[in-house]
Amino acid sequence: SRLGPAKLALLDRDESGLYYLNEELHRDDFFDAETFVGDVTHAERISFVFERFQPQLVFHAAAYKHVPMMELQATEAVVNNVFGTLIVARAAGAYGARKFINVSTDKAVNPVNVMGATKRLAEMVVKNLAEEYPQTVYASVRFGNVLGSRGSVVPTFRQQIEAGGPVTVTHSDMIRYFMTIPEAVSLILQAGAMAEGYGTYVLEMGRPVAITELAHKMIEIMGAPNVKIKFVGLRPGEKLKEELFEEGEEREPTAHQMVFRLSSENMSPPGDSDLSELVDTMVFHARGQEAGKSLELLRRAVPNYSAADLPDPQGSRLDYPQGW
Repeated sequence: SRLGPAKLALLDRDESGLYYLNEELHRDDFFDAETFVGDVTHAERISFVFERFQPQLVFHAAAYKHVPMMELQATEAVVNNVFGTLIVARAAGAYGARKFINVSTDKAVNPVNVMGATKRLAEMVVKNLAEEYPQTVYASVRFGNVLGSRGSVVPTFRQQIEAGGPVTVTHSDMIRYFMTIPEAVSLILQAGAMAEGYGTYVLEMGRPVAITELAHKMIEIMGAPNVKIKFVGLRPGEKLKEELFEEGEEREPTAHQMVFRLSSENMSPPGDSDLSELVDTMVFHARGQEAGKSLELLRRAVPNYSAADLPDPQGSRLDYPQGW
């Protein structure tokens, strides 16, 4: 809003979040925003918004991001992260948007969890649509964790410290890349501005941070020396260390020192598989709550998805812990 766009269209299914965002924009004296309550997996609603608004730039950030939760809710991760991206990206091309920027994640690199694999497949979907709609520039931007965002470790640690502890850390060797919300937003806009043809961009995340070190620092800053740190073990789908690009993906510098473009990408499904057909069948099974079948296809589409415990192909992944 501070860059002075002619209009902002804000779409989310979180109506409360949209309301408070609109209030915040008004406090900043920005009144050229329209809010739309909607779901990216509802093609009719997306078409209505695109036809009414005719956006020139589309930034797609709608995704389920919580790694352990999505291990248990695999069908919803497939529908939201893959099918939702397909719906919005296709609408961008069909309605003549100049650019479509897909917000991706470092968890899409060598994915070991459902969340990362669905986001990697979303990148592949975007690349596919770049060929179908050549008049629209498609790009994906990968980066790591955002400090202070909803669901991030910092608000969690803060709540635990305020409650007297313990601060729970999954593993003593856990490290992550972090950037602030303003940094992430600014660099996504930069990558979008410089994209002239299909590309995947990665952001310079700086030095990785040890989560244990972060916990100690927050305890110190908040003046709570008696709060203890408790190690609770890796949760389903978690890595000790995230990566921003894979072997064979070469980074090229761009005009911005913190934005890199991948010159080569490992993006093709195996063999002669038709990606559109794979995605359609995967989503069909996900909507039918057949997580096993859906995840078999996800693994086929993303061959380096290395989840070790795929469920029984005939099962529905209802192996939830007691109490769910």
